[in-house]
Amino acid sequence: MFEKVLIANRGEIALRVLRACKELGIQTVAVHSTADAEAMHVRLADESVCIGPPQVRDSYLNIPALLSACEITGADAVHPGYGFLSENARFAEILEEHKLVFIGPTAEHIRLMGDKITAKQTVADLGIPTVPGSEGEVPTIEDARKIAQEIGYPILIKAASGGGGRGMRVAENAEVLGEAFSAARSEAAANFGDDTVYLEKYLDTPRHIEFQILGDGKGNAIHLGERDCSLQRRHQKIWEEAPSPALNSETRERMGKIVADGMANLGYRGVGTIEFLYENGEFYFIEMNTRIQVEHPVTEMITRIDLINEQIKVASGRALTLKQEDIKFTGHAIECRINAEHPETFRPSPGKIEYFHQPGGLGVRVDSSVYQGYEIPPYYDSLIGKLIVHGQTRNECLMRLRRALSELVINGVDTTVPLFERLISNQDILDGQYDIHWLETFLADNSAE
Repeated sequence: MFEKVLIANRGEIALRVLRACKELGIQTVAVHSTADAEAMHVRLADESVCIGPPQVRDSYLNIPALLSACEITGADAVHPGYGFLSENARFAEILEEHKLVFIGPTAEHIRLMGDKITAKQTVADLGIPTVPGSEGEVPTIEDARKIAQEIGYPILIKAASGGGGRGMRVAENAEVLGEAFSAARSEAAANFGDDTVYLEKYLDTPRHIEFQILGDGKGNAIHLGERDCSLQRRHQKIWEEAPSPALNSETRERMGKIVADGMANLGYRGVGTIEFLYENGEFYFIEMNTRIQVEHPVTEMITRIDLINEQIKVASGRALTLKQEDIKFTGHAIECRINAEHPETFRPSPGKIEYFHQPGGLGVRVDSSVYQGYEIPPYYDSLIGKLIVHGQTRNECLMRLRRALSELVINGVDTTVPLFERLISNQDILDGQYDIHWLETFLADNSAE
């Protein structure tokens, strides 16, 4: 096991990793920008190192500064959290070159799944179903027109690199394909330095369902069920739940086995998430995230398994001790991402938290690094924290979420709490009847009123 882990991240995920390390008896090193000097994970870590000014390129993406922090503190492993360098294959290689362990998959697997075209080809070979589309890069509009004609409109044009909805355009018909194709390539080049795009069939009313997997790199892998992440705004998830209201146990077992067997055959190490679009009873692979997910707590709540604890163990070289038959699913869990944003305009709202009270009680969990008097800096993601609730049934979970939202108080900045209070009263949400387009339609309809 590791003696000292450097946490190369900030915010709630840095605090989450710190807690897991402490429970394993591992010393922790927090790194921080000058803007995060008063962050909670910095206060609680055994050691802390300032790695640069607020801008991420000069701090949290500054690999030489992170290596220096490892050297001066004697850390023997680095946990990247999510975002920043968590899916940077070169960072994983550099750590290995410096005899440091990257708590995540191998650089090879990060690189393999980081390119969406290669990832799609790889998982198809592993027996995982994929969305109908081009076999690889689509270099010209002429090629795009030919492929679109073959698979039928509407068509989704996607950047091969990156994510977060950037470099994606929908073409409803041949007349708009040219404009959409050019826009997707331009946005991909601007955001990722790579204008490579590919085509997929655009599904009208799919759900976004992802399977959590865990492998040890020794040919053993298991799945820990699915999460439904269909409530999204601009391709960003805001509400996740497990299990999905759309799946039954037979479908869950069948798809879980497919993804677990695929990752075992790949020799995958660490946690990972296989993301699908699900429509009319069929699954279509869209991407794999080779890191811990923001929404991992809902899986932990229904399995009672600490995913980051397991991630650290397999990274240290231990074989996976959990077997698939050990994984038992109990009850239902929902996570709401609480952002420092205006609940209607979604304009970021950095500033000082004047009063903070988090809900409690049975089945309520809050993953957050903020506190009363904390100053939310304007340089980073607007996530304040995550409210996660668990109940024996989905209805009990929804009622508990309603109660927990009413107890949550964050004064001094705008937050998205009012949005969730509206959602928890909507009949479609209560019935579990929604798809990936539902939230944007809801927001558009309500803003027009």
